[in-house]
Amino acid sequence: MDRWKKSALFAAWTLIPLLAVCSAPLRAQQASPAPSAPTSATKENAEFAAAADEVLQQMSEITGLKLRAPLKKTLRSREEIRAYVVREMDEEKNPGERYAGARSAEAFGLLPKGFDLDNFMITLLTEQIAGLYDPKAHEFYIADWIPLGDQRMVMAHELTHALEDQHFNIEPWVKAARPNEDAELAREAVLEGSAMAAMVDYLLQGTGRTIKDLPEIDPSMFLGDLGSTPTLAKAPPFIKDALVFPYLGGLQFSVAVLKDRGWDALAGMFEKPPASTQQILHPGYYRSGKVPAEVKLPAIDKVLGNDWAKLDENVMGEFGWKEVLKQFLGQDRAKTLAAAWDGDRYAVYEQKTTRRLVLVARLRMASAEQTDRFFGQYSEALEKKHSERAHLLRRPNFFSFETPDGGVFLRCIETECVTLEGTSRNIFDAANKAVGWPAAPIPPADLTKPPEKVAVPKTPGGGQPAERALY
Repeated sequence: MDRWKKSALFAAWTLIPLLAVCSAPLRAQQASPAPSAPTSATKENAEFAAAADEVLQQMSEITGLKLRAPLKKTLRSREEIRAYVVREMDEEKNPGERYAGARSAEAFGLLPKGFDLDNFMITLLTEQIAGLYDPKAHEFYIADWIPLGDQRMVMAHELTHALEDQHFNIEPWVKAARPNEDAELAREAVLEGSAMAAMVDYLLQGTGRTIKDLPEIDPSMFLGDLGSTPTLAKAPPFIKDALVFPYLGGLQFSVAVLKDRGWDALAGMFEKPPASTQQILHPGYYRSGKVPAEVKLPAIDKVLGNDWAKLDENVMGEFGWKEVLKQFLGQDRAKTLAAAWDGDRYAVYEQKTTRRLVLVARLRMASAEQTDRFFGQYSEALEKKHSERAHLLRRPNFFSFETPDGGVFLRCIETECVTLEGTSRNIFDAANKAVGWPAAPIPPADLTKPPEKVAVPKTPGGGQPAERALY
């Protein structure tokens, strides 16, 4: 696909560029054309076309995907690539949808308040893109400022997309996962990861080895110096991770799938696509068929009132929650905690008059023990996220405090957690009631207020669900 993915909730529409951001393609993007004798545009185009045809044939032999129709190949200037970025951004999502996505990322703490995501991404992608395949036009573009020797490595990646498109119709294949953005990101990882694997095999030609023969791949070896590009160096960590994940996470997934049968297994990834980023991160779940639980949000639209509008509702997935946790707890803790994810759903609301945000999320974890662990560590993350706090209340599996932007609440029972940010205790109580949980602990100042009576469903054993102690 044209890599213009609406990358899960995260960066709103985080256009995943066809910047082969890895290995030699990254270096190719950063390379400056070597001085050479003036050549005519005709000769330059002819050399480019001949090189592309040669690489296309090699990628067909590597992947086993035959070329079914002629492929248009074009050199593009930086100005033309920038125009393409802007056009594809507008076609992928309208301004309102992009605004909603950016605000959602802000609500989770993934982007700074007021971050101009549109202009940042246009600048970043124009700076980074070395080549791309456009499935709408069935055309391969490459940046005309890159030396021909470096272009070949970019071609290996992008022409794999062209072959995949002719066999699997990749744009509708990716969009078939919608509206689940986590599942859509997982499909993007299949596309980018398989193209990365094909590129590695291209680079191994003549060595007598293929990607199947390599030991476990360390993704960091493909990154190079990401900080050497000015705009990417200034990007929030989440944007960097969201850009890189389909390539490197997808590469590890693809290698795991291709390890036994080689490229004969490629078609299977398209016929049976991964259901979540969790399956990308843990290929064993893909093999076993483990899929996330479906999670339903507590309805709070009516209790919020007419002054509030829902901006966004979707699934974060393991990758998304790992990114949220990483912002406040660090990479290692986030990776371990997010691995216990078993399903989620979130929604973001905006107040029409003040532009304040309310974030509501419901998560399911793999076990009650993992839920307890999530409660303890996510309550810590929420404290780090909100520097101004008052009236903090901490009880076993219930946590709340007030901020200048509204109350923050986290409650976990059995294997589920509900969290709300930017709202009032009354709204939290309504959400708590909607999921059928008993009334939450009352803040000390409200002890004279009688607790609300809530009908609590009985458990299969005839008792009522008990809150678990925090270990």
